[in-house]
Amino acid sequence: MKEILIAVNGTLMRGLALNKNLLAINARFIREAKTSDQYRMWSIKDHYPAMQRAGGGGQYIDLEIWELTSDALLIILESEPPGLCFGRIELSDGQWVFGILGESYICQGMQEITQWCGWRNYITHKKG
Repeated sequence: MKEILIAVNGTLMRGLALNKNLLAINARFIREAKTSDQYRMWSIKDHYPAMQRAGGGGQYIDLEIWELTSDALLIILESEPPGLCFGRIELSDGQWVFGILGESYICQGMQEITQWCGWRNYITHKKG
């Protein structure tokens, strides 16, 4: 079965609440990465983030790259909350990978957290 690279930017990351979902499907951590500087991020009621390609006013956002099978990817996508979707993400090195993005409607009225350049930095700031 073909292996797929996927970028995660929130609670699926190592050490965070839903990382167990990746481990349960035998996904393999590949590396840390960053998006290109074209992305913005919002906190969805401090439960999880939603990231969108902005085209302007964006930042580099911290990610993790994982490898998994297409069947495993479907399991992950089925467990994502409504409003998060599958798309292509441009990395800082110019590579494009699949990843989890947020639809615009779930970001409306939510706190923008782009300035923290990632979910982990944001939740650390909130605890501090």
